[in-house]
Amino acid sequence: MKKQIFIPIISLFLLAQFISCQQKPLNNEDTTVSADLVNNPISADGDKEKSKLPVMEFETTTHDFGLLVQGDKVANTFKFVNTGGADLIISAANATCGCTVPKFSRKPIKPGEEGKIEVVFDTAGRSGAQHKTISILTNAQPNTIRVEIEAEIFVPNK
Repeated sequence: MKKQIFIPIISLFLLAQFISCQQKPLNNEDTTVSADLVNNPISADGDKEKSKLPVMEFETTTHDFGLLVQGDKVANTFKFVNTGGADLIISAANATCGCTVPKFSRKPIKPGEEGKIEVVFDTAGRSGAQHKTISILTNAQPNTIRVEIEAEIFVPNK
């Protein structure tokens, strides 16, 4: 008896799914979006100033601390400019390891203004080559940008 009810219910569910996938938009507007993603994901004409979105441009996205002694605590400041056409807001910055701590302001950065993200790296308990990535989540395009630090940690003999 259960089998006789189960098969029609599943059939109706699958039919409803198929029909819903075949429906067209309610309006007749063209929903196609095109952009020159190679040259500029914001505006196809390549002019970032015309963009309605913020754009986060860094001076550099990598920093090599070089040779450090285990136990050193070092910092680097990554500077950037909002070259877009709207306020830039950083909502999060996360490192790949707890030994790396990013610090940033949640205050909106207006178009043309500079901002910074300080990255503090604690070498305690680390040795050898180190490579850490910090992912920055923003309202810009692209919305996730990565900066990286590197170091070689030397462990002195006791």
